[in-house]
Amino acid sequence: MIDAHHHIWRQSDLPWLVGPEQPRIFGPYAAIRRDYPIEEYRADLNGTGIQKSVYVQANWAPDRFADEVAWVQSVADEHGWPHAIVGYADFTAEDVRPQLDRLTDYPLMRGIRQQLHWHENPLYRFAAHADLPADPVVQRNVARLADYGWSFDLQVFSGQMADAAQLAEACPDVTFILQHAGMLEDTSEAGWSHWRSGMERLAACANVVTKLSAFGTFIHRNDPDFIATMIVETEKIFGAGRCLFGSNFPIEKIWTDYQTLFQAFRDGAAGLSEDKQQAIFNDTAERVYRL
Repeated sequence: MIDAHHHIWRQSDLPWLVGPEQPRIFGPYAAIRRDYPIEEYRADLNGTGIQKSVYVQANWAPDRFADEVAWVQSVADEHGWPHAIVGYADFTAEDVRPQLDRLTDYPLMRGIRQQLHWHENPLYRFAAHADLPADPVVQRNVARLADYGWSFDLQVFSGQMADAAQLAEACPDVTFILQHAGMLEDTSEAGWSHWRSGMERLAACANVVTKLSAFGTFIHRNDPDFIATMIVETEKIFGAGRCLFGSNFPIEKIWTDYQTLFQAFRDGAAGLSEDKQQAIFNDTAERVYRL
């Protein structure tokens, strides 16, 4: 099995972990304001059966994007983990290619994440503008990932999904990996409806897959019932062959341990066929990230 979304870090490299604790989307985070090395991550995996993992960029200072990939590659060279790297680049630049070119020396590079999510709630807001997925400069730059054979980890809220689908359609040769199943933050009836509509719009794009991950982000706990609902609802829309599991560790470690979290995901998917479970916990990630 594969964990397709996790981080490791040295606290000193991440500006957001160095300064005073600030209000954040995932709540109080004193427990992770420290180093989280690959040795601890692998210890967290004990007993789960996970044999490979994908590192996703962790918001180093933007001008150190190449340093981040170089460090993670060095960790992998020494320890054999992780098995793929999703780095960072700024797609709002006039031409992203000079940034991408700096990352081509690292054999584990598989894709790029620039977080485009914007929300009316300032606590949930990351991007400067809501409509970045519709920006022609962003679309032109993301399309260039095809020349490198790299994917784009897409992070948006449901209100941005129509624009995100247009981005995917503008870049038909790029695989998009939707982060955290669209970051459902509003579980009212209207919120669910809006989320489903947006997810269906994205699922209509054949080059979009989605991660089943980070379901504790807005509720700040491990909730097996919510995880099960998200797995079932997302699989209905995308199909298991376009869904992949990610732990989002160590963020989720704020409120749970890895074994408890992973068991909730396994239980939540237990009603699906064995082939579908195999896709979610291994095959989709293996294909998408070329593991």
